[in-house]
Amino acid sequence: MNVERIYTIELHGVALGYPDRLLFEKADIGFGWGEFTALVGRNGTGKSTLLRTVAGLVRPLRGQIVVNGRDLASLSVRERAELIGFVSTDEVRVANLRVQDVVALGRAPYTDWTGRLSDNDRKQVMRALELVGMAAFASKGIDTLSDGERQRVMIARALAQDTPIILLDEPTAFLDLPNRYEICLLLRKLAHEEGKSIIFSTHDLGISLELCDTLAMIEGGKFYYGTAEQLIGNGDIQQLFSGTSLEFDPETRGVRLRVGVK
Repeated sequence: MNVERIYTIELHGVALGYPDRLLFEKADIGFGWGEFTALVGRNGTGKSTLLRTVAGLVRPLRGQIVVNGRDLASLSVRERAELIGFVSTDEVRVANLRVQDVVALGRAPYTDWTGRLSDNDRKQVMRALELVGMAAFASKGIDTLSDGERQRVMIARALAQDTPIILLDEPTAFLDLPNRYEICLLLRKLAHEEGKSIIFSTHDLGISLELCDTLAMIEGGKFYYGTAEQLIGNGDIQQLFSGTSLEFDPETRGVRLRVGVK
């Protein structure tokens, strides 16, 4: 029996870019509940712009974005904050700011104008820290943490926001290999067990193919989407290496020099 796929995010004929440069157009795609999706592509193809557009921080040139069945353009700032959590590449290094204080910022959409936390808010903060394995660090200063620990805290902040969608812009960019796997395994677990739609941009093709449910790929002004098997099987992954001396090996899922290239 076929089960209808329910989407958290839908792009209908979306075009992104700037007055002097079009990144891509005619993007029609849906991201589902409980899915862990990697957004891959070369620098400058529009990965960060797409995430910021879905977060409501940038407007598309054309097309419509629907979030949880509602037109993104019609949502207020508070309504967007209740639907979408966004983790940017900006580092938080503030002396004397505790880990629990950083995570508590995720409760901003639900507090009054004074920003005072309720008992429920505090419970949400601690639950978020527990989910990412950082509860024991709640009272530590954010500036005392390692890069991997700090990234977990930023994910916890998004979890405390309690949104069905979490977007992350290159969350593993400055991490070593073990920490990259730890963060991505954590995100996959959160997507599957918490039922969230989690989309992150990355340059790590190997981890994306190995751990993600689906991949969204931007290359040459075109948008590709599917499971790893689909994108490998139809040759779309090779588009990432067009114009280079590299090629993708579908059997090993690795990258090699083209035959005859020295």
